[in-house]
Amino acid sequence: MQENREARADALAGELRRQDSGHLTLFLGAAPGVGKTYAMLSRARELGRQGVDLVIGVVETHGRSETAALIDGHELIPRRQIEYQGHRLDEMDLDAIVQRQPRIVLVDELAHRNAPGSRHERRWQDVLELLDKGIDVYSTVNIQHLESLNDIVHRITGIRVSETVPDAVLDRLRDIRLVDLPPGELIERLHQGKIYLPEMAEQALQRFFAAPNLAALRELAMQTAADHIEDHLREAQTAQGISGLALRRRVLIAIDGSGNSEYLVRAGRRLAERRDAPWSVVTVQRAGRLAPQRQAELDRAFALARNLGADTQVLHGNAIADTLLDHAAHDGVSTLVVGRSRERPIARMFNRTLTQRLLQHGAHYELVILSSPHARAQARARWRPVAPARWLSYRDALYASLCALAATGFGWLAEQWVGLTDLSMIFIVAVVVVAARTRMSAAILAAILCFLAYNFFFIEPRYTLIIAAPWGITTVVLFLLTALVAGRLASQLRMQVLTLRAANNQASVLQHLGRQLSAAADLDQVLQAGRSTLERAFGATAMLQVGASQISPHGLQLAQLDRAAADWALSHGQPAGRHTQTLAGAAWWFIPLLGNDQAIGVVGLQENTEQRQLSTENRRLAEAICTDIAQAALRTTLVAELEAARVNNETERLRSALLSSVSHDLRSPLAAMMGSAGSLISYSAAMNEEDRLSLLQTIQQEGERLDRYIQNLLDMTRLGHEGLTLQRSWIGVDELVGSATGRLRRYRPQVVVDLQLDADLPPLWVHPALVEQSLFNVLENAAKFSPAGASIQVFARQVDGHLQLDVQDRGPGIAEEERGRIFDMFYSIERGDCGKQGTGLGLTIAQGMIGAHGGSVSAFSGEGDQGTLIRLSIPLTEPDSPLKAIDDGD
Repeated sequence: MQENREARADALAGELRRQDSGHLTLFLGAAPGVGKTYAMLSRARELGRQGVDLVIGVVETHGRSETAALIDGHELIPRRQIEYQGHRLDEMDLDAIVQRQPRIVLVDELAHRNAPGSRHERRWQDVLELLDKGIDVYSTVNIQHLESLNDIVHRITGIRVSETVPDAVLDRLRDIRLVDLPPGELIERLHQGKIYLPEMAEQALQRFFAAPNLAALRELAMQTAADHIEDHLREAQTAQGISGLALRRRVLIAIDGSGNSEYLVRAGRRLAERRDAPWSVVTVQRAGRLAPQRQAELDRAFALARNLGADTQVLHGNAIADTLLDHAAHDGVSTLVVGRSRERPIARMFNRTLTQRLLQHGAHYELVILSSPHARAQARARWRPVAPARWLSYRDALYASLCALAATGFGWLAEQWVGLTDLSMIFIVAVVVVAARTRMSAAILAAILCFLAYNFFFIEPRYTLIIAAPWGITTVVLFLLTALVAGRLASQLRMQVLTLRAANNQASVLQHLGRQLSAAADLDQVLQAGRSTLERAFGATAMLQVGASQISPHGLQLAQLDRAAADWALSHGQPAGRHTQTLAGAAWWFIPLLGNDQAIGVVGLQENTEQRQLSTENRRLAEAICTDIAQAALRTTLVAELEAARVNNETERLRSALLSSVSHDLRSPLAAMMGSAGSLISYSAAMNEEDRLSLLQTIQQEGERLDRYIQNLLDMTRLGHEGLTLQRSWIGVDELVGSATGRLRRYRPQVVVDLQLDADLPPLWVHPALVEQSLFNVLENAAKFSPAGASIQVFARQVDGHLQLDVQDRGPGIAEEERGRIFDMFYSIERGDCGKQGTGLGLTIAQGMIGAHGGSVSAFSGEGDQGTLIRLSIPLTEPDSPLKAIDDGD
């Protein structure tokens, strides 16, 4: 009942939303050339004669004179011209239509792709905007352009359609009009050149317009139109509170595990196949557990149904007939298939059998009652006395008896001490308590026991079952009826509570799993989340395997049969082992993890025999969990592959950059050194002392330059792979800056360095060589970009427990969006810390070395937005500080 109210509310809300926007009328064709545009224009002419405000947004006549003649007399919105690659393209002017605000606009070819530069990529997006503006739209589309049918059309015709329309657009439909022609007539139109040019027509006849293809597309178009008409009718009936009437054939097979379930599935499947109708298999589960034999039969029948292509579902309810009819109305079922029910003379009088109830209440459905070849023998077997445990457990019987006894005691106390004369309510409360805690059979037993106790102990003459006064008979009869009704209502309420609790439990499990999977960063985390969810939800042992990754209990060793079942599930993409018909003797139940229509892994569940075994509903929940795990595993695997590809691409880029750097920056000093050495060897005798000294100095300078490049590469290797071991010692800031600037002057004597060091700067507890190398790299980088004669300013100050070294040049500066990239390796290949000279590792190395000390290197705009300021921030630590222990690895 609650579901029906919610469905009606949703239907009413959808109806209100549609009333607030424009309506879409779609002229659906089975193939090109059936006359969709002609039919749309003909309808527009009828509306025009009725005085409807209608304009033409875009109509493609394809040169057909009879179609063009229908345009005359209608207001035509001029098309907008778009320039693209030197061509002038005409497209529908969306803004002009919105400004005009007609009641109806004709928009031909819904699947059309707009010219580049349009507001929307596809014409159906234009149509959605028009609908949102409250304008009704008439449009046309062929069946092959629907997104959900793209693969089916490809299998039918062998042609993949690139321009498609999402099925969500069809949710805005108010009316769908099927435009159809027999295949023979359509082929004749093709021969006459009314669809394609003659040279294209012959090719089309061999492929898309082959007669079998046209027949299949025609059937597909009719099915699509029928589906949307039925959906619209069902939603309208739901909004009015009317039970849905099925227009299309849909078969529902109900099984109960009474011995003929698999036979019903096979027979129902043949019936659905003959009628070319979708079909599903359901069972109604009431309170309490099923017998193991019935549960096993239901499991086999559900597995068979899924293998044959049916949908399976477990329904909950006390009244089987009412539950089946409600589900049939909700799903638009036309045919109900059930097994023959056993009839008893008394049951026939009160119309108690399932088939009789369905015949009485299911007037709108075709009811098919099947009896299996062994039904008569099974019926004879069912006539034997039934053990109480099959319909009433000893525990429930004991509980009902105790409640009746307690009600009798309370009744005696109330009569003796309170003076209460009408004690019926005490016994009714006892019956309601039993019904709320157990099932209906126990409530009936409690009602009978309470009836007898009430009559025996409290109705005159007492201590007999004889009732003397007429009012006494009326009292006990009304008591019995009231107790039975109250017990039934309480039992139904309990069943609904159990159903909602089970649904809430499943939703909570899936929601918790979804949160864990969304936070999983890799495949192992996905598998761990899946295992913990499965074990917590079912109290079973779980193992998961995807490729080489496996999550399982420590020391787990699968038996040979279990391993064979796991391999079979993985290779065939179907469940195997326990609860299946494949290697059913295995102790584990293996479920494949399906991704992209193939198994990417397998999940194994082993039930704990000390706890209750998995029910059919729990197995469906386990399959839903496995589906979520498979999607998450597929996502993380894809992410890992993309990351690996990105790393490979980045590695290749760095390798190419390194080779380019080596080929240019390392060969330049080598060429200078080799040239100078060659000149000394060949012309040393003819040179004066000054020339020889100049060549030797060149060799020395270029050798030192080459040594710096190689040292940078080695330092980068240490930072990236081996790490740095800090050998700390004390060094003064002035000594550190003086050493770095002294090295710079040896390489670049013409550079001017302006030092501005604060007084009383404390000494640094650092690795002196590394920090000096970092400062030198920054100074050298600034020297390369500073104009000739411009000074490099170095500032040193103490700020918040850090030594702050600022190096500012007077170069061209670095754009704000590129300041973070100058610390990337080899960035100088494009534009960076060394321009066209250098490996581009200087600032990267400086950042790594300072970072090893717990500091940072940052880039800012220079003073007055001129040049670049590189800031080195080094923490002022002590030998016994925690940072020192971390850095030194102690």
